[in-house]
Amino acid sequence: MKTEPEVFIRANTSPMAPPHVPEIRLHLADEAHELWLKTEEELAEIGLPPPFWAFAWAGGQGLARYVLDHPDIVAGKCVLDFATGSGLVAIAAKLAGAAKVVAADIDPWTETAVWLNAELNKVDIDFIGADLIGRNVEADILLAGDVFYDAGFAAAIVPWFKMLSRQGIAIVVGDPGRSYLPKGNLEFCAVYEVPVTRALEDSEVKKTTVWRFTA
Repeated sequence: MKTEPEVFIRANTSPMAPPHVPEIRLHLADEAHELWLKTEEELAEIGLPPPFWAFAWAGGQGLARYVLDHPDIVAGKCVLDFATGSGLVAIAAKLAGAAKVVAADIDPWTETAVWLNAELNKVDIDFIGADLIGRNVEADILLAGDVFYDAGFAAAIVPWFKMLSRQGIAIVVGDPGRSYLPKGNLEFCAVYEVPVTRALEDSEVKKTTVWRFTA
């Protein structure tokens, strides 16, 4: 890691509230196109993977909104926020009364982003940087926002989600209509119109659906 994550995050983001979840503040990029559209060479120069943690993606915003509006799904429970990114959904779960929240992501920069964002919202969240796909996890409910954007990734997590669901772990996902959403394994929960950044998406508002994943 060539650049100190905390220094970089503080220098390239500002505390702000995602438009669909105004109760929460995150360290987010001011100019999405400037940070997101850096070339691979520029990112490699500073040792930075694609900064998913710097933006509040539509699936995460929709899922966080659902958790805050339906706190009973997490209250008193052990929650795993898979592919946490900024930690938005994990923070929402903790604010909604979860007994324990673990944010999981393999991006090493994400741990710092989650820590900074948890501090900003005065909540305690655990973090795990291991690749959990295919493994058993200790959780009552798994939350996953915007995880079906890549064919290979979706192909890996769907059988894992099925395995966990059969073990009795509730799985709730937020998705704005990504290409690899496994529609045959989903039960509708809610739908939202989520404001997003045009530099990252193809519109200024994304219809985002929250689903219960079923085996």
